Amino acid sequence: MRNDGNLARAKGLLLSLMQEAYQRRDHVALLCFAGEMVELRLPPRRASAWNDDWVAPIATGGGTPLALGVHRAGQLLEKSESRQRWLWLLTDGRSSESPARPEAADVACVVDFEAARVLLHRAQQLATRWQAGYLTAERAA
Repeated sequence: MRNDGNLARAKGLLLSLMQEAYQRRDHVALLCFAGEMVELRLPPRRASAWNDDWVAPIATGGGTPLALGVHRAGQLLEKSESRQRWLWLLTDGRSSESPARPEAADVACVVDFEAARVLLHRAQQLATRWQAGYLTAERAA
């Protein structure tokens, strides 16, 4: 995600999604994963107002523990009491992992930030396997 401005575009989309959640008074949580770690950046709670200063520290680095991140998201969704539980996955599709869709995700959407010379289409393949919505970063913006 650190190449071609993808991280900045992903942060912009994140801010937009959080603003929509705030306006609807939805509950949200945010997991970030990079390298070998999954970090719960925002524990489940009612969405609040967001700004650029909040997303600035989000960084990339190393590989992507996609399976671990998706597993942790599933755990959070299982505990959720929301009437409809959404899972948004923002990815560049560079991970070779192919985790199952969490059963607790009522609705899933994969946003593809892939921008490499040789496209692998892994995010699109994951969305297909998950029977999830699929958007390219350009369409999601």
